Amino acid sequence: MAAAASLVILLMAQGAAAQDKDAKAMLKESTPEQRAALQTGMMKNKLKLDSTQAAKVQVINLNYAQKLDPVLKSDGRKLKMLRDVMAIQKDKDAELKTALTADQYKQYEAMKDEMKDKLKEARQKN
Repeated sequence: MAAAASLVILLMAQGAAAQDKDAKAMLKESTPEQRAALQTGMMKNKLKLDSTQAAKVQVINLNYAQKLDPVLKSDGRKLKMLRDVMAIQKDKDAELKTALTADQYKQYEAMKDEMKDKLKEARQKN
């Protein structure tokens, strides 16, 4: 279950916290376009992106949401899924770093850390 929680943390870094199986179901049922739009909207608000940055971030989020789609929809082993997600997320973060200012990227990292903490709390309550 730790692998599933990590998967959710990486994918929902900009989203609302949810229980593991609910988040996984939501991720499997959503389209890459829906996930990218959700992430971009949250990032635009929380990071105060200008219109040029928002457009770049939307392209990045959509590109990586499309790369993640087969991983999310697979019924593969959790460890392999986690490794695939982590590799994709690493590439995405590197690309986002070029679209964001240094301060915005720090805020983005803080958002991911905050989401990890919220998901850990949610898991401990169950």
